[in-house]
Amino acid sequence: MADQETPIHSPAPALQPWEAPAKAPEAHDAMAHPLVAELVAALPGAAVGAVELAGQVTVAVTPDRILEACRLAKETLGYRYLVDLTAVDWTTRPEGRFDIVYFLHRHRDQARLRLKVVVAEGAEVASVTGIWKTANWMEREVFDMFGITFTGHPNLERILTWEGFNGHPLRKDFPLEGVDTGAAIYPDTYPEGGGPAKPKGGAS
Repeated sequence: MADQETPIHSPAPALQPWEAPAKAPEAHDAMAHPLVAELVAALPGAAVGAVELAGQVTVAVTPDRILEACRLAKETLGYRYLVDLTAVDWTTRPEGRFDIVYFLHRHRDQARLRLKVVVAEGAEVASVTGIWKTANWMEREVFDMFGITFTGHPNLERILTWEGFNGHPLRKDFPLEGVDTGAAIYPDTYPEGGGPAKPKGGAS
């Protein structure tokens, strides 16, 4: 009986870049990054840490020096454009519930830098409206959605909901089903934040 030839298996074709499993980016210490180094040199002691993640550099600043850091970033380092100002809710984080994040852009070299402060629930942070006028509505949105107060803001009122709205919708403990908003529809009948809510277990 003639020997049978051993089948030859060709290697599997190499995966195309878009077929390979996605690899999550990793955060790296960025205190030595040039963008961080120039901030630290101009404002010693303000930065308490820095990380680089997915090409984005974030510098943690103490809350009592964020106003000073932002003014220096604009007037000395050239970050004249405040791209965004927002917050992140970490709910039960011991060192402070909220991050307030400032997204800065410098036109001359297209550099992007983020400043971040950690604040506890109920704590206040200085408004940067005197540095970037665009911060006005951004801080109002953070106040409305997260309940964070910015001292020195010229008109810190709600901007997406209305005065008397019950709660702050981007907090992680805000109910997913929302809250009763009947007070906006029947202001003469229901108190601020109240409305025709159905009693639990009651008939519809």
